[in-house]
Amino acid sequence: MPNAPTCNLGILVSGRGSNMLAVIRSIERGKIKGAKVRIVISDRRDARALEEAKKHGIEAVWIDPAGAPSRVEYEQKLLSALRKSGVTPERGLVLLAGFMRLLSPAFVDAFRGRMMNIHPSLLPSFPGLKAQEQALDYGVKASGCTVHFVVPEVDSGPIILQIAVKVVEGDTPELLSGRILRQEHRIYPLAVKLFVEGRLKIEGRKVVTARK
Repeated sequence: MPNAPTCNLGILVSGRGSNMLAVIRSIERGKIKGAKVRIVISDRRDARALEEAKKHGIEAVWIDPAGAPSRVEYEQKLLSALRKSGVTPERGLVLLAGFMRLLSPAFVDAFRGRMMNIHPSLLPSFPGLKAQEQALDYGVKASGCTVHFVVPEVDSGPIILQIAVKVVEGDTPELLSGRILRQEHRIYPLAVKLFVEGRLKIEGRKVVTARK
């Protein structure tokens, strides 16, 4: 039987790219088979993730938002770079890894069911920015992280994976963030693996995971 086609990944970043690296390393170590990161794109020239991607032999591109008169034109540049690298709505998967720009409904719809994000809370609780601070202010006993498919509404897409992290006495947003981040590095690569293996199916608001 012929081999299944490779799933081409494009990763959008704005900062250090630790979740990006977790995915890259999982592919390099053979934990995710049938996938290749083709391009990493940042909206910030100084994003450390760009240098980290280059160390792994991956095309790393800064696309300056200031160089586009509108969000539509900026997103066209993103889409063009993704497509040139083989990351398409037909064969690709787009990963948001700390990308700090809101994407338009048109862009999201182009990759509907083929774009993931990871968020540092147990969605639907505490969407948006400063999720760990929100959780501590609310007084929850557990927080965590969520991988979900991206939809136009912020942090509202069908949930793929979640893992809980206990809140301990004396926690600060920084301490809690560090423990959550370690779990993010576990479940984001796993979500990608499940997608590449064709085991994820969206049924309404739910994501059903098929057994091997």
